[in-house]
Amino acid sequence: MIVIPAIDLMRGKAVRLEQGAAERVTVYDDDPVALAERFAKTGAKRIHAVDLQGAFEGQPAQTELLGKIFQAAHRNGAEVEVGGGIRDLEAVQTLIDAGADYVVLGTMAVRDPGLTEEICRKFADQVVIAADAKEGLVAVEGWTEATSLSARALTEAAQSWGAAAVLHTDVQRDGMQVGAAVEATRALQDGLNIPIFASGGVGTLSDLRACSAAGLRGVIVGRALYEGAFSLEEALEQC
Repeated sequence: MIVIPAIDLMRGKAVRLEQGAAERVTVYDDDPVALAERFAKTGAKRIHAVDLQGAFEGQPAQTELLGKIFQAAHRNGAEVEVGGGIRDLEAVQTLIDAGADYVVLGTMAVRDPGLTEEICRKFADQVVIAADAKEGLVAVEGWTEATSLSARALTEAAQSWGAAAVLHTDVQRDGMQVGAAVEATRALQDGLNIPIFASGGVGTLSDLRACSAAGLRGVIVGRALYEGAFSLEEALEQC
């Protein structure tokens, strides 16, 4: 299992939201580039970056800042996956050209599965599909709109498209530090070869141990790191 620290970006700062709500934001760091560098130097092999402005606006909004984050991570041996507002091929190409190792597609995977499959084929091993779910059903448009598509159906589609991984976020747990959706994420992995990563709700080291014990391939951590529930060094030791 890999532990992936998250950097959520809004107006040039590292923030965290509760349950994805823009009005429930806490600013944690004024210098996300230095933050990415610290994460990489500590030993993180991958960093999860989200352009929250892009997610709400429907198009990437902080590409220049993301490019600096990519450079800082790469200088110190870490990869970066990035999501938020990626709705077309041009946005994917822009982020790849800026240095992203992986792009995370959520809304587009639901709205335009044909284009998403095309992008997965074009950028082999660089596309992560986001299965952001509320009670098992995928939410889109920055988690503001529910759909009737199940997280399982989207995960199966992602495997058929040749995506590199699926990121399963329990929206109701995100930023709440109430424990990860271990069983739901493990169930998505059953019978599939595509790696499934968990996101949302990790609050303690025991939460990470539960993820590891369940055989999850990776887990994203955010608010718990920023609020000092545990250090990144301690989190990496759970791998």
